[in-house]
Amino acid sequence: MANAYVGALDSEKVTGYKNRWMQLVIGIVCMGLVANLQYGWTLFVEPMENKHHWGTAAIQLAFSIFIVIETWLVPIEGWLGDKFGPRPVVAGGAIFAGLGWIMNSYATSLPMLYAAAVVSGIGAGCVYGTCVGNALKWFPDRRGLAAGLTAAGFGAGAAVTVIPIANMIGSAGYEKTFLTFGIIQGVAIFVLALLLVRPKAPAHAIARVGTVTKVDYTTKQMLKTPVFWLIYVIYVLVAAGGVMATAQLGPIAHDFGISSTPISMFGATLPLLTLALSIDNVANGLTRPLCGFISDKIGRENTMFIVFIGEGLALLGLMKYGHNPYMFITFAALIFMFWGEIFSIFPAICGDTFGSKFATANAGTLYTAKGVAALMVPLASVVAAGGNWNRVFILAAVVTIGAGIAAKFVLLPMRKRFLSASEVKAGS
Repeated sequence: MANAYVGALDSEKVTGYKNRWMQLVIGIVCMGLVANLQYGWTLFVEPMENKHHWGTAAIQLAFSIFIVIETWLVPIEGWLGDKFGPRPVVAGGAIFAGLGWIMNSYATSLPMLYAAAVVSGIGAGCVYGTCVGNALKWFPDRRGLAAGLTAAGFGAGAAVTVIPIANMIGSAGYEKTFLTFGIIQGVAIFVLALLLVRPKAPAHAIARVGTVTKVDYTTKQMLKTPVFWLIYVIYVLVAAGGVMATAQLGPIAHDFGISSTPISMFGATLPLLTLALSIDNVANGLTRPLCGFISDKIGRENTMFIVFIGEGLALLGLMKYGHNPYMFITFAALIFMFWGEIFSIFPAICGDTFGSKFATANAGTLYTAKGVAALMVPLASVVAAGGNWNRVFILAAVVTIGAGIAAKFVLLPMRKRFLSASEVKAGS
């Protein structure tokens, strides 16, 4: 036991890339590099429609396929990460992520586009699930912050490349843009994957007593608990509005008639959609570590209550005031800000509730809720046919606000009872 303690303590003193903070940084950068597969997608929708006339709903089905594959395979990819370590899983993800966008550049039919979405989804899931799982294992004492910082890479990483991607689409076409950025992203993630090591938290990194389980639940055991399924349903409800906004922001701005409106802000003049996406991705990234840190302090469910209601109000604000370019930018940023925190709080609450040993697979299983939510993206296009987005905004706002209320008044007491029972189980 003493040797185990010394080994764990030494892992905190390790310098170089094997230190847990450096491993966290490597994971964050990998997440930023794979972020465009989701957050850059909306820039390609209109150019593809203009060239091929496949229909927006048909093109957006590729996005839903990507999200479903990305999320629903993460439990398997998480299991591989738990078993073999992060390096081979992230390296494999790099190959798939790069190949997916290369395939997009050559897609001349919807089946080809959908096949590329499958490949891209596998790559993004390998990188995302493994990096988040690593953060939960390295930092049991700061799960919200660590998961938030890692997820921030995915949220804010695209902000750096949105403008170059938009410019290249305009100057060289969307096909060359897919090809160029696919190669860059794939190669960079592969190199970084070689620096990843198995997580081993230091001995002093102990989670706060009373907020976490003392029992490590396997994924199979976790799936048998009612508290998991309540967390899952809340995740789906909140993710639906955010995924819809992420994928449909371009079409929404187009239907509002303001997507190309020149906007001057921060000393630069850019088309509204390009500027909005840059600001949105920054807001989406910053909120993840911030809300993760706050949830470490005031509790996961209390944080959910505040931000989920804020998300619902922001959706209603975009519906009512979004035809004004500056109001569009403001409320779109608020939507991304309030929505982005789910990618820090939900992995953290999963680790708190079901333990660290199987954290990658367990968090990956919970992450499939995002895939369920993504199924609503094509439906949103159909419901909003003709540019009438009001029904979509109202529905998304109602379920999001309802999720916030459920987190505070249903999930919180249920999870307290579950944790008390797990303490009894650990002590028996």
